[in-house]
Amino acid sequence: MGGLVISGGRVVDPASGMDAVGDVAIMDGKIAAVGTGLGGADRVIDATGLVVAPGFIDLHAHGQSIPADRMQAFDGVTTSLDLEAGVMPVAAWYRRQARQGRVLNYGASTNWAFARIGAMTGSNEESSLEAFGRAMRDPRWVENVATEAEVGGILDRLANGLNEGGIGIGILNAYAPGAGVQELTSVCQLAAAHNVPTFTHVAYMSAIDPESAAEAYIRLIGYAGATGCHMHICHFNSSSKTDVARCVKLVEKAQAQGLPITLEAYPYGTGSTVLAAAFFNEPDFEARHGTGYDSVQRVADGRRFRDRAELLAAQAEEPSTLVLWHVLDTENNAHHRDLLDLSVLYPGGAIASDAMPWTLADGSTYTGDAWPLPEDATSHPRSAGCFTRFIRGWVRERQAVSLLEGVRKCALIPAEILSASTPAMQAKGRLTPGADADVVVFDLDRLTDRATFAAMNRPSEGVQHLLVNGQKVIADGVLDLAARPGQPVRRPVAEPA
Repeated sequence: MGGLVISGGRVVDPASGMDAVGDVAIMDGKIAAVGTGLGGADRVIDATGLVVAPGFIDLHAHGQSIPADRMQAFDGVTTSLDLEAGVMPVAAWYRRQARQGRVLNYGASTNWAFARIGAMTGSNEESSLEAFGRAMRDPRWVENVATEAEVGGILDRLANGLNEGGIGIGILNAYAPGAGVQELTSVCQLAAAHNVPTFTHVAYMSAIDPESAAEAYIRLIGYAGATGCHMHICHFNSSSKTDVARCVKLVEKAQAQGLPITLEAYPYGTGSTVLAAAFFNEPDFEARHGTGYDSVQRVADGRRFRDRAELLAAQAEEPSTLVLWHVLDTENNAHHRDLLDLSVLYPGGAIASDAMPWTLADGSTYTGDAWPLPEDATSHPRSAGCFTRFIRGWVRERQAVSLLEGVRKCALIPAEILSASTPAMQAKGRLTPGADADVVVFDLDRLTDRATFAAMNRPSEGVQHLLVNGQKVIADGVLDLAARPGQPVRRPVAEPA
């Protein structure tokens, strides 16, 4: 039959419910057939004893570079999307990715924070980690309620990004907590009019009122109910922190009433962000979050801050510094492990990494071609091992969910969250004829994350083969350094970009 056949593996496809030994035939970058005895191919991958599954889809990946793609490839990811933050301008970003080539499929939303920065401060830098840090030096866009004219400028920028193919609107509300309800209502109305989701980092994350995580979710639920907008909750675990049980009840009830709300979580108790984040400035930070300043750790050198004065001094010197925030002690605290489970195992919730860019010891973002990554390249372990950690820990070791359900959370659910708004996603996250040939083949017994907080740049193990649009990125556990098969995931462009 020509093409490629992945032969004799355990085919796990949540879309069809299949979990059985079989073959997967691939032709011209698409799944051609799934069954048994699909011989006659030009090329064969012997998958005996291995799992064959749709490639994992990461809705929340900030790396968006060749080195980030390569690390995520070993994590089983075939599509890497930056939706919580997004990019601006959208068309220029997609052009740049196409020029440089990408290992994985890629895409992004349009960035509300940078729309705010542009409309309220006059700075129109392209979005990047470094530009975000520089913008934090001007508190107007962080703290102020936008004027009517400024709201108009924000909406114009966002509408332009959607017309350029942006996959919804990324709302970093926690980084601009001063934004008013009227503005955010208008942003959600814009998203609803374009039939796209918003991807929200909720405004507050404290366990105590006022400005608690519960208040933030009540607002988000209100936006969904009042505007009809699909509200997607980013990193439900790190937004809810130790108050996740209360937050689960709120979201469950809202969904039961039919409100368009979805969510994602990652399997770690430690978050990551930039040092300039507004919540670190709270004078009662320790009481509100139940953690000391030593819970905040600089990524580049591992330094934990002693007190508020040291943190604020470092923030003023270099606001875009990446830090870890150790919130839940899942290694030593059984209650904290239970709290993380509430997020990670939430029914219908996706797994998403919140993968951060790779940075060098001098703080610069690494986008080079070295493999393995440079010795001093650091990030968060989730940038290398999110999905493999989930499959290893929650599926294989603890058997908290079946393999079929685990793959559903890593592949099909993320695709379904986007399918209504982004037609390209209807062909992803599944192994059915006509679907894109984004396929991961892994050894379930060996699959594991290797990245730790002491050694963040260790690739995961156990992914034997990875195909993106039918092309090999990993073969027999070895990365093809020349592979650039990634294609854009983008909504139809309304106007010439």
